[in-house]
Amino acid sequence: MNAPTHEFVSVDMRGLKAALVARAQAERVSVSVVVRRAVGRELALVDAPREPDAVERPAVVWPPTVKLSIRLTSAEAEQLAVGAQRAGLSRGAYLAGLLAGAPSLEDGSASRPERLAALSASCAELSTLSRNLHHLTALLRQGQVRPALEYRAMLDTIGGDVRQHLQMAASLLAELRPLRRPDANA
Repeated sequence: MNAPTHEFVSVDMRGLKAALVARAQAERVSVSVVVRRAVGRELALVDAPREPDAVERPAVVWPPTVKLSIRLTSAEAEQLAVGAQRAGLSRGAYLAGLLAGAPSLEDGSASRPERLAALSASCAELSTLSRNLHHLTALLRQGQVRPALEYRAMLDTIGGDVRQHLQMAASLLAELRPLRRPDANA
């Protein structure tokens, strides 16, 4: 009997464990899968083959999940795998999103990780904008008009910047809301 060899590493997460577990549960994969992906990215091994579904099941998930076996043609299975990879989700999470009617999964728009990264960048820009507004307010309180004038260009575009951020956030939030309600009688 050939037993697979496992390569274990113990790591002090220094306060990151809760976020790691939450991320794994949100993606419906094991903590090990998230860690291996992160290490793969850090080591520039991003083209490493994906692991089978059996490894991707998390140990503890709430609400409880069940394993489901389905029969698909090889073309359908490939389509499911490609769609899940494009969305940056496990096959199970991708299928659940399709069943829930998540718009971005059905229309094949930009991948979820790309959209989340864009939203993260936009949040960082809003954070910078907030600091700049605070600094501008402090300058105006002190009567320092000339340094405050340096913020004029920012003030000219602030409305559009905030509107763009809110549209992006609303779009991503819409992904989480199903298009159709589950039938209460079913």
